[in-house]
Amino acid sequence: MSIAEAPVSDAEADLLFADLIDQSALVLAVSGGPDSTALMVLAAGWRKRHRRAPKLIAVTVDHGLRPEARREAAAVKRLAARLGVAHRVLRWTGAKPTTGLQEKAREARYRLIAAAAARARAACVLTAHTIDDQAETVLIRLTRASGLTGLAGMARVRPLFLPPPAARANAPHRDPGPGASVFLVRPFLDIPKSRLVATLRAAGIACADDPSNRDPRFTRARLRTLMPALAREGLDAHRFALLAQRIRRAEAAIELAVGAAAAALSSAPWPAAGPIAFDAARFAGLPAEMALRLLGRAIARVGNEGPVELGKLESLADALAAAQAGSARFRRTLAGAVVTLQGDRLTIERAPARRNRGDLPNPESPAGRKAGKARFTKGR
Repeated sequence: MSIAEAPVSDAEADLLFADLIDQSALVLAVSGGPDSTALMVLAAGWRKRHRRAPKLIAVTVDHGLRPEARREAAAVKRLAARLGVAHRVLRWTGAKPTTGLQEKAREARYRLIAAAAARARAACVLTAHTIDDQAETVLIRLTRASGLTGLAGMARVRPLFLPPPAARANAPHRDPGPGASVFLVRPFLDIPKSRLVATLRAAGIACADDPSNRDPRFTRARLRTLMPALAREGLDAHRFALLAQRIRRAEAAIELAVGAAAAALSSAPWPAAGPIAFDAARFAGLPAEMALRLLGRAIARVGNEGPVELGKLESLADALAAAQAGSARFRRTLAGAVVTLQGDRLTIERAPARRNRGDLPNPESPAGRKAGKARFTKGR
């Protein structure tokens, strides 16, 4: 039997979960499929072998998309009871989107699981993402021309839920109090899916089969069919994972350099909502990637319209660089922040609130006629 087909041993499981031993509770995301079922089985065995191990709470999300989902959740509940693991079923209710269904379902799933973890005072949610999932993620992001951050793939630990900055925990392995962070932990990122399937087979445990994993309507399912052909050319899951690891290493170095640049170009610590100011000449002298990231950090800090899209950030940065080269003034908004270049100063601050059409005065009212006259005069 090759290592890729061998069950995960108890000794390996102990190593995979070792850094979680001091947690008071862990939430396991268990859909009932082979990977997540193996996660619950291996975590339950680890807990029995270690008296200090945390309490385990398995959660299954019923997205309300397939009639089999309730039956699968019930099967997970029965297995959890056999393993001595607490179990909760979470339901995604309400109208479902007609486009981007998998992405919206994923967002809803993590939102529900993060809330369940907060209620259980669990700092970490464990998922069963494997090296195969990592490879598919990198391939998907390659097709979308992602930047280095995207091509670094999935991290073993990342924030799943972040409260306001003042309430954030500073470490991923700290029991949360009210408003504390919840972290997503992926202990199986270096393990092939075949080994998790072998683990269940050796234990005589059945699992569910989700046909959406093979549905060609979904990008991941379509690209998954390409993996065998890519593997024959040498680009297997391990090579994809190695690529992600090397990019992640470079990403960490670049982020460190950007942090140093932020400190060097800022006269004071960044306020929570801005404004943030840089010396324009020194900013223009940064390598393009560092300038792009520093600008993105500042916009994300003071803006209030969600994540900064890379393509839009690149367009803004190019326009800013052109303005600096021509010694022109520059003012543009992105993601709820306004970027202004004036003289030797580059400023990023919160953009003014947008006025809805309903907020405008009636043009026939005295206030409306006055506002219209002012706009006409200014336009001249």
